[in-house]
Amino acid sequence: MKFCLLVLTLTVAILAPCVRASPAPSPQEEGVLPPIEEPEPNYAWAPALLYKITQNAAANDLLYDAAFAAGPPIVPQLVAALKDDRTAEFAAQSLAFIGGKAALQALAGLVNDPRDLDLRRFYYGALSEFDTPKANQTLIRVIRNANNEPDRTVTEAAIIALTPRSDRGLAGMLEQMDSRLTDPVIKDDLKNAISIIRSRVRQAASAPRKAQSIDQAIQGYFRPALAAPGTGSTATSPPAKLAPGARMKLDRVTFAPGKTRALAEATFEDSAAIAHYRIVLQQRGDDWTVASVWLGSEN
Repeated sequence: MKFCLLVLTLTVAILAPCVRASPAPSPQEEGVLPPIEEPEPNYAWAPALLYKITQNAAANDLLYDAAFAAGPPIVPQLVAALKDDRTAEFAAQSLAFIGGKAALQALAGLVNDPRDLDLRRFYYGALSEFDTPKANQTLIRVIRNANNEPDRTVTEAAIIALTPRSDRGLAGMLEQMDSRLTDPVIKDDLKNAISIIRSRVRQAASAPRKAQSIDQAIQGYFRPALAAPGTGSTATSPPAKLAPGARMKLDRVTFAPGKTRALAEATFEDSAAIAHYRIVLQQRGDDWTVASVWLGSEN
């Protein structure tokens, strides 16, 4: 816990350094000695330090947790950090985690970013929590352009952003794109997403939805992948039969100020691979829902 607090303090210090003014002299001191003017601090080291810390996987995870726990008050500093190539990726991912209008506007500006950093994926991933026709059209347009997209992670982010949906029409539109795509990895990702969305459609039709805890919301997100082929489950029950070797583990949860938004780290494992996820959840009343999903390392 002390280490997490230290990381949080360091993160805020790096992203939002403040200049300490000289204390005003007391009446007794006035006229005796002139006030000492402190030199303007040089914070050029801050982006370099943050960049070096993020190169360590364990420290990087804690920094994301710390930024998320700080919440909307550090959005202006994160927006400023987007300008430095060394801190831009950390800032973009943190903004996507924190969410909100100001964060999304900053991420939208990355779509036309001239740098060769491919930060657009953070904007498309953040659109996941906006289940609107406009957001869906944007994500579909990105997927449709996959054959001309040099960065596969951009298309993958758009596909993953749609996986929390339960829209039959959306699944149909994605199916129409499959035959046009040429990248076998993207085609496989798209087929998995279609299967997941159709599974959610069936879940939504099988039983009325009930308020969920954080753990239940995450279990619900992975339920289509946990179920063995040919078996099913309702929106609130566990899979009727687990796929061979399939399991989901919730590793840790970090809360934003107000505790109505959470950042969870989860591990999904099946017979083929182990994948680590960051999942943003939003609370409305007593109900927690998945806002966005971010794929981490795979083994």
